Formats: sequence, structure tokens, C-alpha cells
Amino acid sequence: MGTGKDSIVIRGDATEDQVLIKSGVKAAQGLFAVTDDDNQNLVISLTAKHLNPKIKVVSRCNEVSNASKIRKAGADNVISPNEIGGLRMASEMIRPTVVSFLDIMLRDKEMNLRVEEIAVPESFTENTLKLLGLKEHPNILVLAVRENDHWIYNPPGTHIVKPNDTLIYLGSQQAHHDLQKLFHSDP
Repeated sequence: MGTGKDSIVIRGDATEDQVLIKSGVKAAQGLFAVTDDDNQNLVISLTAKHLNPKIKVVSRCNEVSNASKIRKAGADNVISPNEIGGLRMASEMIRPTVVSFLDIMLRDKEMNLRVEEIAVPESFTENTLKLLGLKEHPNILVLAVRENDHWIYNPPGTHIVKPNDTLIYLGSQQAHHDLQKLFHSDP
């Protein structure tokens, strides 16, 4: 094991149990399987889930036809850089103004806007967006609420936010801190 200034490096084949164990996979919350080989990413996903069933695995997939196999092997999410690149290129052709807007908005250093999520804790007492003041907050634009597997897009002020919901919003880093205080403050 070698160390850099801000990183730890473990040399070895990540498809082998002992290498993943040495890396701390049994206690890890997440793992990226990002080799250039779909078969290796499949084995890494399978091995990681076997060693730690609670770990979140995000895997790279070069051939879209392999995505379902990698998911079945244990990957929670499968990302195809080629597919994403193709979608981006098509968007540049079809909706260039939207793409330009998003690029500028997300790179604007003064505004520092990001699309974020925040989980509503179980201890939270349900309330409407309006009474929480989220619709009127100048740094927060609520885009959607996820209730289990159901999505509510552009929720109205009358929407009731409940424990275990997840809010998807556009906001600054300060907005994220504000929401954390709101949802995690002691009653």
C-alpha cells in the first residue's frame, strides 16, 4: 500500500476478494467499478456485494448490452460514458440554448448553483412546502420530491413534506446548509 498526500493506493486486482478486503470494502459505504473491461466491472460488483451486501456499487459499462448483467451482478447503478456522451452530443444539436444555459449556470462562480438532494429525516414533523418557506426561499428552487419510488415534479406549496422523502432542488451551497439546519434541527 502506497500513500500520496491526500490518497491511499492499493495495488492489486480488484476482482480478487483479498484486494477488496484490504481496501476496506467490508466497512465501505460505496465502491466504483470503473475499469475499461465490462467483465471485470461485473466481477468487481459481484465480489463487493458478496463481501458487503450494504455497499453501494456504481459501475462503468462500455457496451450498453452488458448493463443489465452488471446490475444483476450487484451494481446499484450502471453508467455508460459512451451513451452519456452521445446524449450530450444530441442535446448540443437539438437544444443548444438549454445545454448552454445549464453549463453556464452550473459553472457560474458567483451563483455556485447545483442540483442537490436532501433526505428528510424520520424525526421530521410533516409540513407543507409553503409553511416550511421553501417555495419562497430565494436560494432554493424545489424541482421534485421523491416519496418512496413515486416522484412529484414541481410540487405546489400545498405539497406535504414527510419523513423519509427526498427533496431535489436547485440551490447554492448556502441553500444546502440552510436545508440541513431546517431538517436536522432539534424539535
